Amino acid sequence: MAVATRRRLGALGLAVGLGLAMSGCLQDPDEGGGGGSGGTAGFADNSSSDGDGKVTILGAYGGDEKANFEKALAPFEKESGIDIEYTEDSDFTTTIKTRVAAGDAPDIGFFPQPGGLLELAATGDIQPIDTFLDIGNLQKTLVPGLLESTILPGDPTGDDAVAGAGRMYGAPMRLANKSLVWYPKKAWDAAGYKAPTTLEELTALEAQIRESGITPWCMAWNADQATGWVGTDWIEQMVLSLYGPDVYNEWTSHAIPFNDPQIVGAFDEFAKIAKTDGQVYGGVQTVVNTQVAESMVPALRNPPECMLERQGSFEISFLPAKIQADLDNEVGVFPFPAKEASAEAPPILGGADLAALFNGNDPDAIEVMQFLTSDKFGAEWAQAGGWLSPHKTFDPANYPNQTTKDIAAAASGASQVVFDGSDVMPKEVGSGTFWTGMVEWIQGKSSEDTTADIEASWPQ
Repeated sequence: MAVATRRRLGALGLAVGLGLAMSGCLQDPDEGGGGGSGGTAGFADNSSSDGDGKVTILGAYGGDEKANFEKALAPFEKESGIDIEYTEDSDFTTTIKTRVAAGDAPDIGFFPQPGGLLELAATGDIQPIDTFLDIGNLQKTLVPGLLESTILPGDPTGDDAVAGAGRMYGAPMRLANKSLVWYPKKAWDAAGYKAPTTLEELTALEAQIRESGITPWCMAWNADQATGWVGTDWIEQMVLSLYGPDVYNEWTSHAIPFNDPQIVGAFDEFAKIAKTDGQVYGGVQTVVNTQVAESMVPALRNPPECMLERQGSFEISFLPAKIQADLDNEVGVFPFPAKEASAEAPPILGGADLAALFNGNDPDAIEVMQFLTSDKFGAEWAQAGGWLSPHKTFDPANYPNQTTKDIAAAASGASQVVFDGSDVMPKEVGSGTFWTGMVEWIQGKSSEDTTADIEASWPQ
């Protein structure tokens, strides 16, 4: 064990050296950190022992996901000799803050949203990844756009300096592709429908489906206290498709107001689907009262009662077991189209689980982070289904069916991936007024009033 520890300490020294070289004029970490939170001027450090061959991880994965995650860790644990202790907590976002405040942070945490990650990065509790990961190589293998969501905003110099600003504090270890449209494959093929490549073609497809006597869109928003998030994803998709990544990122970062005319226009464009008679199965009350996971049920009837559903790659887990068992023959999927046709693949709306390090002094935790954030992690989880690698270089042969391979290829080939907007926005907005505002909007509130009220709720 001593030899292995010295080997990892040597690797740590090399990683830190590379990190300092890559970070250029950014604030240099102090190798002498330790003993409590060192902040971004030193090493973030938790209360656990360093170099003891044990690494603790906190995340939200439970059930089958936990079992598949641990299966993906097993070969690494055997080879490295590191014992990884994973703890699940469905209320991760709250629990991680409580544990950090109590001085009981895990070695590694999996953040489903960049907002919580950056909140703890700002207090110096998370280690900048440039000290132990090769950022240049990461950017070559990752789908473009994901790392940018982990940069702590602010100016690192001047009177209002933000310590550690401009540096990255997490790296993705799981990807979700949210720019997808699902359909019942047998009925689709029988009707001879073709996947649209522009919004105009999508509108024409909707008309074609209506003419056949079927409602074009399946839609369900009910998620108990989280009702409305499906609507926020729709708006995010419309902003991205209509105006592209630059306007999208300006909106989610509040460089332009929430009620900017372009955003109001995206609401109005979505209204042509969500608020127009005959476009959505069951109408407004069905949308608001039906559980998200049941959205595609009417599409799987014979004959189908709706044909299209816009939902993320995690839709697979919502489908009935018999559909999952024959996925390639039962459902099809195509990328949500851009406004105009282009030789370049459209940008996509995505999400990711971001791994972050709370113990920058522990060579074992660093070695685990290097594995989790590489394209070598996840083969066993991918084979079990329900997991996508954020790396373009991940071997697609690991995916269990063609449907998942197509979803992964759409993400890998995208011109850019933008992070789910409600996950980037302040919590008061992203999982607050934006969610509730969408419910009010679909029930009749105007686009102008909805966006103005959400803008007024943005923290000052």
